[in-house]
Amino acid sequence: MDTSTTMRLRREYPLLSGCVYLNSCSMGAVPRGARTAAARYFDVVEQWRDGVFGDLFGEVTEYADGVAELIGAARGSIAIDVSVSALLGRVLSSLSWSERPRAITTDLEFPSVRFLLNAFRRYGCEPHVVPSRDGVTIDVERVVDAIDERTRIVVLSHATFATGALVDVAPVVARARECGALVALDAYQSIGVMPVDVERMGVDVVLGGAHKWLSGAFDLAFAWVKPSLLATLEPAATGWMASRDPLSFARAEGWADGARRLAAGTPALLPAITSREGLRLVKEFGASAIRARSLAMTARIFDHADAAGIETLTPRAADARGGVVSLRVPDGARIVADLEAAGFVCSYRAGLRMAPHFYNTDDEVDAIMAAVVEAARRTS
Repeated sequence: MDTSTTMRLRREYPLLSGCVYLNSCSMGAVPRGARTAAARYFDVVEQWRDGVFGDLFGEVTEYADGVAELIGAARGSIAIDVSVSALLGRVLSSLSWSERPRAITTDLEFPSVRFLLNAFRRYGCEPHVVPSRDGVTIDVERVVDAIDERTRIVVLSHATFATGALVDVAPVVARARECGALVALDAYQSIGVMPVDVERMGVDVVLGGAHKWLSGAFDLAFAWVKPSLLATLEPAATGWMASRDPLSFARAEGWADGARRLAAGTPALLPAITSREGLRLVKEFGASAIRARSLAMTARIFDHADAAGIETLTPRAADARGGVVSLRVPDGARIVADLEAAGFVCSYRAGLRMAPHFYNTDDEVDAIMAAVVEAARRTS
């Protein structure tokens, strides 16, 4: 993708005109089209008639099908809700824990995963947390060793939220298949910044959300479930939208045939509607082109850090990292605040996270790293 395309698409993001923003691992820059979509939504609801609900619901479906196209899934295979926690909880509530009580996860997952698994102890779930050897990367060998015939499901990140360390899921999937266990992949930190093909991965469940690398709303998440598994799921935490024909407003009976069986109540209309433009722009740039730009810019961050003697936590190999480079700096939380005051936006999660996206430039990477180096020198 040439520079002119980057510059053209940059103009769609108002946030970028007022700061240097390398924080897409926390919240992606929101395109101006999201505000236009919100205004259109309020134009409709301010003049509400029941007949328009089907049209608004259709926009949710269009967003879901757009995500499906991005990750190599079929139309109608994506479920939408307000959070990954809600969707993962529905999957877990569909499982029997009596004969296979173990749920394998790691100590590098986003906090909600372990919290949710612990909540399922009351139903017989036995969470088993696999520790990392270095506190940076998920130890795939240990995860594989932990999977046995008593394992119901393995829940782990594709790329970790703190350092962006990328996981090779193939050995985990292979071992899970041997033992008859399921694999659920949290791809919140990979979808949108690199190509993801759910069919090729061979996992059973893929979870993600809109507000990071897809430049969408906070309160919008999605789940893909392998069709053969989806047909067997009957979530305990459910609602009328999961029934066979909800818009008939008749008595809710029978499960929806597709991903909508993971729905609950009235869908998150506004978040899906305002997130469509961000998804469109990501797809226009293209996942492969985004990955190439991301790798180039994160390599540039490594170079700056090396020259300044700043320790990097994120793995260096291109196939071992997602879109984040985490830096170990003294008093990192204070440095992030000082950078923000100077117009440079990043985030701190055990390390200083730098997360360039396709709308960023090499000049911005150079500028923020110069500011980081100077701040680190002042603090040390």
